[in-house]
Amino acid sequence: MPQSQSDPGTAAPTAPGRLGVPVQAAEAQTYLFALREWVAQRRADLGEVDRAVLKLSQAEQVAITNDLTVALTFWKAVSDRLTLLETTFDGGRVGPVEAERLSTLIHGRLDSNTTEHLSLPSSGSLAVSLPEACRLLDSLTRTLQARASLAPGAAEAAQRITLVRAGLERTRDQLALVPAGAQRDDAAEKLTRLDRRMDDLVERARRGADVGGIIGPLEIDVAVLERDLIVAAAERASAARSRVRTQQQVEELDARAAAIRALERACVEAITPAPHLAIPNVRALGPVPQAAAELTAYRAKLERVSRALDLAHETYAAGLAERDEVVGLVGAVGAMAGSAVLAPEVAEDVAELRRRLDETLAARPLPIARARALAAAFSAYVDAATRPQPRAARAVAGPVPATSTAPGPAAPPPPAPRSPAPRPPAPRPQRPRP
Repeated sequence: MPQSQSDPGTAAPTAPGRLGVPVQAAEAQTYLFALREWVAQRRADLGEVDRAVLKLSQAEQVAITNDLTVALTFWKAVSDRLTLLETTFDGGRVGPVEAERLSTLIHGRLDSNTTEHLSLPSSGSLAVSLPEACRLLDSLTRTLQARASLAPGAAEAAQRITLVRAGLERTRDQLALVPAGAQRDDAAEKLTRLDRRMDDLVERARRGADVGGIIGPLEIDVAVLERDLIVAAAERASAARSRVRTQQQVEELDARAAAIRALERACVEAITPAPHLAIPNVRALGPVPQAAAELTAYRAKLERVSRALDLAHETYAAGLAERDEVVGLVGAVGAMAGSAVLAPEVAEDVAELRRRLDETLAARPLPIARARALAAAFSAYVDAATRPQPRAARAVAGPVPATSTAPGPAAPPPPAPRSPAPRPPAPRPQRPRP
């Protein structure tokens, strides 16, 4: 197999600051320079692995291709974020806004600017920050180099041992972040076994034995454990953010439920019959759970509570809106009737309808069905009474005096127009005689 000319000990640069703390221009320049070199180095490493995989057997290619694809996906995400960082840095023109933006781009989630979530075969979709993605890419690259036999040969065993020890220490640091429980105990047991294998390998190398055949599997196991702990840390951070969002949703739904209960009381006091819908109590679901599976089920229940609150809100608001619509219609029709000139008997009917409407509208709660029917009758009667008469009817009845509506003697019909006298016929022209 060809030997890699790259430096496998090149590790990702340490990111400056933390999320929410602006990154100064000098720190950003140093970090971006180191990150640019690291990205180029990792791309060269993965390119060598890709070329070496083509020389392996079909079964070996299948075993490595998935991990290589994952590594290239992480590399692409890091490279894209580097491009955004360099664009924001803009050659050192960094103000307060740009400094905060640099901090967000460095320590924020990588999946916020990619079309697909970063993922690992064992963990599914994964949202990680730029430093976490760099460490994962380091771990994946070392694993792939070892599996493709691209790591340095036996002459450089001491350097490989140093790298494995560094990986063990990083793994130990990650282990301290795991909460107490079965997961931490399992990881601690694996780390203890790796430490024993490392001690045995160092002792063999000290005695002059060839450790080239056993250091490769150890490198892979250390890298896998480190990767798993980084993934678990990212998943815990994602779950913590999900719990915070869920708690905020609980508070919002509780406030909405209180407002809708007040709307329900107002609707019941305003109209009869009033709608009656159960308003769920979000607090009855209990506290927000910690486990991921229980949290998913809890969020599904919150979604059902939200839909129930939406239905109750729409129903009670519609009841009050119908009352307001009836009151507004009566006011508008009454104004139209007041501005029109009505016959006495029509005016009496309108006044009687308005009196009944006023009595109905004054009732508490308002009988909405009766009020709606009376308002419809009132509107129809006023509309018919104030509708202009057809032109033919006005011609037959004659013009109505505008000064009085009282009946009086009928006016004499106007005289018929005289027809003009017939003209005498014009004389015919005479033909000349021959």
